[in-house]
Amino acid sequence: MRTIELTYPHILSEDCLPETVAAIGFFDGIHKGHQEVIHTAIVKAKEKNMESAVITFHPHPSVVLNKHKKNVKYITPIRQKQEILQKMNVDRLYIIKFNKELSSLSPQQFVDHFIIGLRIKHVVAGFDFTFGHKGSGNMENISKYTRKSFTYTTVSKVESDEEKISSTRIRHLLARGDVAQVNQLLGRPLSLYGTVLSGAKRGRKLGFPTANLKVDEDILLPKPGIYAVRVLFKNRIYEGMASLGTNPTFPEDEFRLSLEVHIFDYNQDIYGEELLLEWYAYIRDEEKFPSVEALINQLEDDEKTIRAYFQSYKS
Repeated sequence: MRTIELTYPHILSEDCLPETVAAIGFFDGIHKGHQEVIHTAIVKAKEKNMESAVITFHPHPSVVLNKHKKNVKYITPIRQKQEILQKMNVDRLYIIKFNKELSSLSPQQFVDHFIIGLRIKHVVAGFDFTFGHKGSGNMENISKYTRKSFTYTTVSKVESDEEKISSTRIRHLLARGDVAQVNQLLGRPLSLYGTVLSGAKRGRKLGFPTANLKVDEDILLPKPGIYAVRVLFKNRIYEGMASLGTNPTFPEDEFRLSLEVHIFDYNQDIYGEELLLEWYAYIRDEEKFPSVEALINQLEDDEKTIRAYFQSYKS
């Protein structure tokens, strides 16, 4: 997959671009609804003997349009978005920088520049996709802007349990810690990359050595608690338990959010290494224990619970 980053105005010449079928949207999470849009574009591209493309935007429009919002946290940051689209066999990815200039374009200007100007011959988008200044362009009025240069397909909403699958729904589930339901809506485990940092090494003293993970600030994390996780490291998969929180049993950590992972049956030095962490199930809230012994007893119970969870998950 070829990734092309664009700003307005871009300087790509139509002469060097292939005719393309493109899925367009922000696609945070690339959940099952997004996948339906992207898969439709891939199928259409094969039918038309063209390349498939995805057009997405960065940063999230709310960062530009809401003067009080400095940043936003993503279900799938750009790196993971690229990896997922690569696995879906998308031929090219256009990442358009969302800024004030882009937000000011009329629907026709947007279409002329980023659809017709990129030699896109068929557009696929969800029913609620909007474009142009204040979202005045949409999939109901897009025919006004095509200049007879491209056709389009509108994908209806995709539901689970009679409710629309959406990034907003996933965000609400993450706020509750319901990563199992999130995984159902994504069609894959929620995941993130983290680099192992040297920590207080307290877990080792407790009999539960942990990898203290540094993650990018723009990653949307679930609510604090204890989770069943899997760790992918050097082409191997390990089961484990993750603690996301402030370690309230230890006052010196009380206001510092940390993500620590105890990897089952693994005790090698991996400082500085990058891990891929997959979230599977919420086990319990984080707690402040009256003693270190009480904490150790709970951790032992957590490990038994999580090992049993993965044993049943396999079968």
